[in-house]
Amino acid sequence: MNRFKNILINGKHGKPVVADMFFNGNKDPMPVIIFAHGFKGFKDWGPYDMIAESFAHAGFVFIKFNFSFNGTTPDNPTEFADLEAFGQNNFTKELDDLDTLLNWLWQHPQKERFDLNTIYLAGHSRGGAISIIKAAEDGRISKIASWASPIEFGKYISPQQLSLWQQAGVIYIENARTHQQMPLYYQLAEDAINNAHRINIHKAVKQLSIPHLIIHGTEDETVSFSDALVMHSWNTRACLTPIASANHSFGAEHPYAGQLLPPHYQQVVNETIAFFRA
Repeated sequence: MNRFKNILINGKHGKPVVADMFFNGNKDPMPVIIFAHGFKGFKDWGPYDMIAESFAHAGFVFIKFNFSFNGTTPDNPTEFADLEAFGQNNFTKELDDLDTLLNWLWQHPQKERFDLNTIYLAGHSRGGAISIIKAAEDGRISKIASWASPIEFGKYISPQQLSLWQQAGVIYIENARTHQQMPLYYQLAEDAINNAHRINIHKAVKQLSIPHLIIHGTEDETVSFSDALVMHSWNTRACLTPIASANHSFGAEHPYAGQLLPPHYQQVVNETIAFFRA
């Protein structure tokens, strides 16, 4: 197993994209999966290394990364050590980070190891939604798998809350694990408003001309399973795979001490491997 951890790639907004790359290296060129973490997530969350190894054993190059403004740092990629960056993150920056990774693949000194005609995106929660948007606008993507992803970024904030946010300039959310008060500056809402035509999951799902796998736990406490049903109704060519009784994190937590993937996450991995191989 080849594991390259904490690769620094120059980002477009003054902060690097920090990436990990896993592959077995038995056969060249290999199809590539780029995996995007969710809100308040990071590339080393929970069992993500185990998930990366599973895909690598299945014959893929698996790349997972920290969005450049996700609040972690190159020196501390597993903790929210830069809350100012977290507060300044937005959807456009995350789309730019995915573009940075794609461009990096095409410029890689060993790019002959990658099958650049077989690039897949996968993402959990918000990372899945960002991946959908990127897949809809970038012809380099061959397939997309979204895990527990929402259908609308602004669904969870009321007009009144939006007005108060604008007046204050910042709102805070608590990290349940670390109890940090994490800022969200109003620029996040401005980015969504100013780029509403682009930051539109509904439009992106309908525009997808490539295969799309929608995986969602039926007991998701964060993003309702009904979101998956609505997403599938927007593009019935997509494959909808419910994970019975699974929650938003498919049974995983951080830190994760298990020797095996949680059964629900193993289902997610198995279904995604089968989808990408088909």
